[in-house]
Order: sequence, then C-alpha cells, then structure tokens
Amino acid sequence: MDFYATLGDPCAKRDVMDNLFQAGMTGLRVNLSHTSLVKCAPLLEKVYWPAARRAGRPDAHLILDLEGPELRVGELPRPISLREGEELLLGEGGVPVPQAILHAAKPGRQISIDDGALLLEVKRASRSVLLCRVERGGPLRSKKSLSLLGADVDTPTLTPSDLDNLSHAGRYGATHILQPFVRGREDIAVLRRTLDGLGLERVRIMAKIENHQGVSHLEEIIQEADLLCIARGDLGNSMPLWKLPGLQKDIARRCREAGKPFCLVTQLLWSMEQRPVPTRAEVCDIYNGVLDGAGSLMLTGETALGRWPAQAMGYLVKTAQEAVQDAQ
Repeated sequence: MDFYATLGDPCAKRDVMDNLFQAGMTGLRVNLSHTSLVKCAPLLEKVYWPAARRAGRPDAHLILDLEGPELRVGELPRPISLREGEELLLGEGGVPVPQAILHAAKPGRQISIDDGALLLEVKRASRSVLLCRVERGGPLRSKKSLSLLGADVDTPTLTPSDLDNLSHAGRYGATHILQPFVRGREDIAVLRRTLDGLGLERVRIMAKIENHQGVSHLEEIIQEADLLCIARGDLGNSMPLWKLPGLQKDIARRCREAGKPFCLVTQLLWSMEQRPVPTRAEVCDIYNGVLDGAGSLMLTGETALGRWPAQAMGYLVKTAQEAVQDAQ
C-alpha cells in the first residue's frame, strides 16, 4: 500500500520528514490550491527528496494536487466571524467570490464553504452580487473552498495556475497529478493531452471523485484515469452526510470490479490535528477502507496543519497493515 502525507509547515522540517518516512510514508501531496510549485521547490529540493534518499526511498511519490475547477473564496483582509441568522454579501462590495458562482446561484440555493463548515442560503441574486443568510456560522477565511449545492457551475478544467505548475512538474520530480472535481472523461483527456505535450507521459492521473457530476460519470472516469481518489470532503458537501458511507462503498466496489486502484482521503485521522491519539471511530474507518480495497491512504490537515504529523502517519500505517494482515 501507499501512504501519503500533505506538505505543510509542521512536516516541512528535516527531522519530521525523516520521521514520516520511518513511520511508513511512501509519498507526499502538495496542495497547489494555496501555493505554487515554484514556491514549494526549496522544501522539495532541500527537505523532501533528501529525506526520501536517506530513507532508501528514491522511488517515493510526489503528488501535485491541482486547483482545477474548484471554486474558492477570494482574498480577505482578515477573517470574518459569521453568526447564524445574519446577512452576508457575496460579490461586488462584499466577500469576493468567483463570477461563476454569481452567474449560477439562484434564491433558495445553499452555498457551502470550507468543506461544509459554513453554510449560506441565497436570498437575493443578481449578476454582480448575492445577498445570503448565514445558516451555519464560524470564521470565514481567504481561499476556502466554495460549493453551490445541487447545481453545476461552468468552470475550465485547468486554470492558468494549473498550466504554470504543470510546466514545472517534471523538473521537481512529480509522479502523480491529483485532478480535482473531475466531471467526466473529457476533463481527464484535457489533462492527459497537456501532460503529453510537456513530455510527462509517465506521470499518473489520480481522478478525484468529489461531486455529483463525477459520480454520475463514474464508469467513464474509471476507464480513463490511472487511479481514482474518493475525496470525502467535497463529496460529503454534495449530499446529506449520512449518504456518504454508502456512496464510498459503492465507488470502492465499482473500482474493485474494474481492477482500478483507488485512494481514500479526508478526515482519516482528523482529530489528530489537535490530539496525539486518534478516536476509535477513525481507526475503524481506516481499517474498513482498506478491507474495501483502498490501495492508498492520504492524510491532509493531519500533516499539513496538525501538531503530530509523524504520529498520525504511524497510526495510519499500522492500522492499514493490521487490516491487510487480517484479510489474508
């Protein structure tokens, strides 16, 4: 199996990176929604790849997670505290959001922010502004994910920043591209043509399944992608949460039947962002994911933000290995 960490300040140190490899890490994800590959280059060249060599893992993976058609809140001068029941303006004169959201939103639609941590309901809409009511409050920060629930929003497969990052992918040793919000075969075809044009034919495409369009076109995505990634964050935003476990198992089953490897990601050990020991529910979740056929597991905030990145990787690897052993 493969075990991936996500790059962030807590694990961007030589000793921590060494400890991650010692715990069983086999690859690193770089989230390019918030940064660029060039900006991450010093950490890759001076911390990650030297640690991989010291660990005897020159074949370690480097996964670039693109921005893609994901929608995000724009830059804010400071975080905004949202309270339930108050009004919030999106667009001109208010919180900056992509034009695609302004064009697609209608009164009555709900807008999920930061993987569902915040929830708004659109009350009035125009082409330049949305007046919303806060249904679920909390701190609103720059660059957080944005989703218009139950609606398709027309956005390009690859953004200008994606194309720039891909142009540097070979130089820094990328082995996989994690393609977000894949909507169908054509999204993967666009990325593959781009990779081929850059001489990156061997780089593998991991298609993220994280919206209802991806689920609806799952069969063609399974055929076109090299691997699938069941991305439970935004996937969980697109449906009632109690329906997510059944959908995860259905996607896993269809991948197994097609012989397509898949990765499981999002909140595997979420509590370990703040605690040195996971919950019983989290280790059971990992164990069952492996029994369902996951060939790789990925930590996100646990290593990018958390206080115990190496310990989280240790629990991830040991739990998965126990599942593999018990399944034999």
